[in-house]
Amino acid sequence: MANLITLDGKGVSIDSEAIETLAASLRGSIFKDGDAGYDEGRTIWNAMVDRKPGLVVRAMGTSDVRNTVNFARENNLLMAVRSGGHQIAGHAVADGALLLDLSQMQSVRVDPKAKTARVEPGAALSDVDFETQSHGLAVPMGINSTTGIAGLTLGGGFGWITRKYGMTIDNLLSADIVTADGAMVKASASENPDLFWAIRGGGGNFGVVTSFEFQLHDVGPEVLAGLIVHPIEDAGSLLREFEGIANSAPDELTVWVVMRKAPPLPFLPEDWHGKPVLVFAVCYIGDEDGGGDALKKLRALGKPIADVIGPSPFAGWQQAFDPLLTPGMRNYWKSHDFNELKEDAVQVLLNAIETLPDPNCEVFIAHVGGAMARIADDATAYPQRSSHFIMNVHTRWAEPSGDDLCIGWARKLFDDTAKYSTGSVYVNFMPEDDVDRVGGAYGVNMDRLSAVKAKYDGGNLFRLNHNIAPKS
Repeated sequence: MANLITLDGKGVSIDSEAIETLAASLRGSIFKDGDAGYDEGRTIWNAMVDRKPGLVVRAMGTSDVRNTVNFARENNLLMAVRSGGHQIAGHAVADGALLLDLSQMQSVRVDPKAKTARVEPGAALSDVDFETQSHGLAVPMGINSTTGIAGLTLGGGFGWITRKYGMTIDNLLSADIVTADGAMVKASASENPDLFWAIRGGGGNFGVVTSFEFQLHDVGPEVLAGLIVHPIEDAGSLLREFEGIANSAPDELTVWVVMRKAPPLPFLPEDWHGKPVLVFAVCYIGDEDGGGDALKKLRALGKPIADVIGPSPFAGWQQAFDPLLTPGMRNYWKSHDFNELKEDAVQVLLNAIETLPDPNCEVFIAHVGGAMARIADDATAYPQRSSHFIMNVHTRWAEPSGDDLCIGWARKLFDDTAKYSTGSVYVNFMPEDDVDRVGGAYGVNMDRLSAVKAKYDGGNLFRLNHNIAPKS
């Protein structure tokens, strides 16, 4: 017997015989509270999320996914879907839900001749890099290698090589999807193109992806990458110069900004540890001589505390920020998009850095554009295609006693910078309480997404996400 929650929020008891019948249909396993494997299935990256599903189904393949989706639909059960478990909002797990855990579906298969990769939804970015980089190939992804490929892709996906090769979704060739009726369908430019359009940025609203097919590109295995660290006191002038450099940079160059208290990095003088700094994080994927020219202006700025840009394995650079983003900490994010870094907005940011609530908190500004910006706003569900800056206010701390201070700081900075923003937002950076921003995330594409949702999931079975309501 298991107690679960229905789609209309009511409690329901599922008898042992029904659970045993489901279990017999699976290659994977079912766990209830108290079983070995239950806590592993429900524990995700963000320690703020501590919820207890009614059942955990650990899928080992597409058949397991289909049988679980059918079971949820036939019993009208609230269903959560977990892949990498890295999403900040924590929608991968819900109290009383039937949790479909895809974390063991981790296969990555590379075709080096076709320069494609077939990837299962439980794979982390490090799994993808491990296989693709053995052939000197890569797909644009995020900057934390423990992130799951499924959530990253379905929300859009951007990282160090996006300016050269586009977003993750721009390199998605096809996907195998289990829809709400339990059917297995392929989505591509030629098969179910409406669904293919919707999953490229529309999140997990339309079904459960069991396999992604990506286009790969020649990258690495070595790139020019590293950090330039400056005193925060110089940040105002540095950010003014950075905006111009970023907007004129070649597609091969990506420069992002991090403002935080300096961690005890071995290349920083000890007396700088714990002091606020501005960091330029740099990745250049062209020839080294060209990289030197492109970086010349950036490296000439100010009087840096440290400049450690040099040849680096691409897979290693993809993992460079992992030590600052380990699982088990409490995390809360707020995010804005900016077309430009206005002087008043920069001053608001710098004032906030003076009152960082925890040494693990930071403000991150990514500059995106290049190939990503040369795609029409309505070509994919993700619509923010102009060259722009993405601010992520990333609060991170260890104990529940820090919740009010850290969350309050993030919300205040978010509110204080709102008037300088575009009103749009990257859906993967939205916390659970950003439900009123879904329209801003999808902009002109919202009505079309609602229509696709109605076609493939009219009953809104896949609702534990930044939800797109089916068009009535």
